[in-house]
Amino acid sequence: MSAYKRLLAYIEKLESVAVAFSGGVDSTFLAYAVREALGDKAVAITVDSPYIPRWEIDEAKVLAKEIGIRHVILPATIHESIAHNPSNRCYLCKKVIFSSILEEAKRQGVKVVVDGSNVDDTKDYRPGLAALHELNVRSPLMACEWTKEMIRESSKEVGLTTHDKPAYACLLTRLPYDTTITQEELERIEKSEVYLMTLGFRAVRVRSHGQLARIEVARNMRKKLFDEALLDKISHTLKTYGYDYVTIEASGYTMGSFNQQIGK
Repeated sequence: MSAYKRLLAYIEKLESVAVAFSGGVDSTFLAYAVREALGDKAVAITVDSPYIPRWEIDEAKVLAKEIGIRHVILPATIHESIAHNPSNRCYLCKKVIFSSILEEAKRQGVKVVVDGSNVDDTKDYRPGLAALHELNVRSPLMACEWTKEMIRESSKEVGLTTHDKPAYACLLTRLPYDTTITQEELERIEKSEVYLMTLGFRAVRVRSHGQLARIEVARNMRKKLFDEALLDKISHTLKTYGYDYVTIEASGYTMGSFNQQIGK
């Protein structure tokens, strides 16, 4: 039995499923598989919070329609437990967000909530995984031992446009831990990243340190970035968004770069 057939068999046993759907590589592939395995007994639930970029919400809507899965958008606010971006923010956030998804799934008459975590997610600091376990949220891709590479390859095979989509994370990951979160700051970060995307930088982060913006691009895109005219243009634009200083992370994009400070 192929890995994909094993995944479908796992999902079929769940009978009815709600997918926590961000529109990223993993959740899109999982939503596709859930729709194939369960048909109308599947639903995708997307949480629309202030720390999720608008373009991701819009893209999730389009992807759900392409997959043909029923789609629900859940509005959310910045919960008081994460208002100051604590180091266990991901755990606290997942607890709140997935509790709301579980409630919505119940309203939809769905038995099980699943997320797109895969085996590679154990390689970084991911306290949110503990919250999923506590809430009995299933992770079919992890249970069936799928890696990110397998997900991308299979996504391409079935024609999903997300097969080569760069990894993204919520905007809170752009802020140092123990920093007060404001709507204005999140909007400034999102605006800065969208601008850099328009310049051709797909995998990009703008880490925000008060009035200083620290730009990270994919390592293989640094040569494109290190152009004097382009750097001047980027610096000028981000300063119009409210930053006083604009810097470049010389080593390029690093997943969860703020996690390196935990325990120091």
